[in-house]
Amino acid sequence: MSYFAAAVVRRPSGWNAAEVDLNGAGDIDEVADLLRDVDQDAEISLLFVESDDTYLAIMRLDEGEDLRVFGSDSAFAEESRLGALLVGDIKAPALEIDDVVEPVDRTAGSSDDDDENEPTVDPDADPVGDADLLADLGISAHRLLTLCAHEGMLPADVLAEVCKVIGCDNEVEELREA
Repeated sequence: MSYFAAAVVRRPSGWNAAEVDLNGAGDIDEVADLLRDVDQDAEISLLFVESDDTYLAIMRLDEGEDLRVFGSDSAFAEESRLGALLVGDIKAPALEIDDVVEPVDRTAGSSDDDDENEPTVDPDADPVGDADLLADLGISAHRLLTLCAHEGMLPADVLAEVCKVIGCDNEVEELREA
């Protein structure tokens, strides 16, 4: 299983990022400890994990406490040890995709060209956890769920959009290129 794990921490001076090795982690608390270790004094610590170009998990700690987790699809927990580690304990769904993603209107007057420009929702997406964990940073639950549910959008695409909005896109891109 291939994955990319980027810890992004915010201090008064701005965002810093570091790649995190999750191979030795035995449970979610150890993953949280790895995130804390990036910067003990960070106001906000985020961990973005992309797995196999299919799944995205996001963890958040505020001042090293109150772990919050979001997963783009509950199937991640069933597909891998990493998925089970990150989202396996989450019981509640984030929200129903249908509750936050507007259905595409296919009434008369729509041309085939219009249909090609409309985003397609992945009917199998089953996000879990706290979809609101980035709301105060500019990514509402609705926006996060819409990004994750957009068929054909890779976790790297979702992460790029999220990082652009919260202002840490350069830091994460530098990690990706290293």
